[in-house]
Amino acid sequence: MAQPDERQVGLHPPQIPFDTGYLHSGPHRIYYEQCGNPSGIPVLFLHGGPGAGCAPVHRRLFDPQRYRVLLMDQRGSGRSEPHAGTEQNTTADLVADIETLRIRLGIDRLLLFGGSWGSTLALCYGLAHPHRVAGFVLRGIFLGSRAEVNWFLYEMGRFFPEAHARFLEPIEPAERGDLLAAYAARLNSADKRTRLAAARVWAAYENSCATLVGTLREAGSAALSMAVLEAHYFSHDCFLEDREILNKLERIRHLPAHIIQGRHDVICPPHTAWELARCWGPKARLRIIDDAGHSVFEAGILDQLLAALDDLASPDNQSEPHQP
Repeated sequence: MAQPDERQVGLHPPQIPFDTGYLHSGPHRIYYEQCGNPSGIPVLFLHGGPGAGCAPVHRRLFDPQRYRVLLMDQRGSGRSEPHAGTEQNTTADLVADIETLRIRLGIDRLLLFGGSWGSTLALCYGLAHPHRVAGFVLRGIFLGSRAEVNWFLYEMGRFFPEAHARFLEPIEPAERGDLLAAYAARLNSADKRTRLAAARVWAAYENSCATLVGTLREAGSAALSMAVLEAHYFSHDCFLEDREILNKLERIRHLPAHIIQGRHDVICPPHTAWELARCWGPKARLRIIDDAGHSVFEAGILDQLLAALDDLASPDNQSEPHQP
């Protein structure tokens, strides 16, 4: 998604990382940083896309007195290298990166904070390592299904027809029956101008549909990584089996989950969040925000995310010590 406007009411003060570094795996250098309280509750921010990367404003979602905040640019995203790299870039690879980071930093259990694709990745890590998770704060739920991808490519245009018309414009009519293949071919073209042009149109389409009121700033350099990696993941069904997350949910049902969803989220419609909460059971708390869309920085979404973090940091929810 496009980068947020940093002038947001309710965010915590700007933070400077106390630690930065890289993980190394195959061709990838994966950037991470830590900010906040080194002895605080460990929480990992997982960005969307795939490919969107982290921004300084994301640090401001977390109380720097109570939280030890970890941010990671996933493979091919943000400050990680190679930019927009798809080799050895799968959901399992990203889950392995989270576990490598947890071990490197000596953290016993993590809170996971993710929206859109970040919610998918948080859930996948939780299913793989349930004993290493303390809880979830999830927004704009996406479960990586073919139906959700087809919604994004085709049906979202019912609500944003002008944006969808611009999305179709670069694609020849004969190719429009498989928009994903058509865009993937352009995004992987040997011609740099072709790749960048397709990426800008893809990112602009997503950006145009992300908020209920107003718009986000343009994605800029993130446009290429977001478009390339989204097309890469979507072309492989996000490297997940059909309904894999819901079918394995019993592994994490005992963990608390705050699920925050915009009623008018057109990118990730609310039915998916409702189904996740229904399958999760009593430990899941679903809040549907009537005057919000997809973006983390819409007022109602932001308020509920901050409230969820306050709840998870309360003494009643800190029964076990977190390792510094």
